[in-house]
Amino acid sequence: MSKVKNILIVRTDRIGDLVLTIPMAAKIKEFYPGARITYLIRDYTAPLLQKHPDIDEILVLKEKNGKADLIENLNEIRKGNYDTCFLVYPSFKMALIIFLSGIPGRIATAYRWYSFLFNKKIKEHRKSGDRHELEYNLNMLEKIDIRTTDNYKPVAFNIQVDEKALKKVRDFLSEKMGPEEKKIIIAHPGSGGSAVDLPQTRMKELVEKLAQSLNCQIILTGSSQEYEICREAAGKSNVIISAGEFNLSELTALISQADVLIANSTGPIHIAAAFGKKIIGFYPRIKSCAKERWGPYTDSAAVFNPEIKCTDCTRQQCEKLDCMNSINIEKVIETVRRFLK
Repeated sequence: MSKVKNILIVRTDRIGDLVLTIPMAAKIKEFYPGARITYLIRDYTAPLLQKHPDIDEILVLKEKNGKADLIENLNEIRKGNYDTCFLVYPSFKMALIIFLSGIPGRIATAYRWYSFLFNKKIKEHRKSGDRHELEYNLNMLEKIDIRTTDNYKPVAFNIQVDEKALKKVRDFLSEKMGPEEKKIIIAHPGSGGSAVDLPQTRMKELVEKLAQSLNCQIILTGSSQEYEICREAAGKSNVIISAGEFNLSELTALISQADVLIANSTGPIHIAAAFGKKIIGFYPRIKSCAKERWGPYTDSAAVFNPEIKCTDCTRQQCEKLDCMNSINIEKVIETVRRFLK
């Protein structure tokens, strides 16, 4: 498709979802070096794309009361004169905006009731979880004649660390840790609620045992709203609670300095994977949010599932059986030890 010169990629949901869309940019530039790539994203995720070598422009979704504004976004998108748009995460309003904008190539799923608004349709059911979310994203590029194979790795994330943010993080670590150099373990106990988490009591057990047995610095991260979750996870252990301390740019810089990240299925896991960090992840067996689709996309991770064996798992069943409570914390600790060697 020689007419592919000006591409808009729309991913207006969460942090981890955006991270798993970023490799599309490098792949497009590989096949179409002269192409211009613009991302349309939410304001709070924008730091992840700052100064990205493969992304030419960032558009921030115009919102009113938490919802996309039709007229403002339509006017902004029309200015771009895009020839191709990937709606990686479609909604009816975004599909309508892209349709009305007049972009000739509108690429998205074939399985929404409003899919008639797209003219290049992807016939894959993501909810089946047959492949990883990142691979579903890269497969969309076949609609502009970029062929993918079964061998997706390695992929290029190329997330840039902001120097100002990195300085703040290093100053913070110097103040909290002093001159002694220790390996850093980040534990991120909160999540966006998209999956079933490791119970807080087990996260607390894990943090306390790691703090007692390892000569490392453990840092608990989260938003200001997650401070109590972090405080509960800290228990009586001597750890650093940084909830509310960092914005996304600074959290990204902190993750770039860590040796191991421990978390449920949430955005920081995918940022850590993008940096090639060692990762411990906790995932349920529910197919729509299992590790096969949403796990860290790296060979440097260990994902722990419930040890209760079940078939056709649902969120209701997982919560009723308290499946995540069956994860063996001693096995997790042993894996952290192995990662730190």
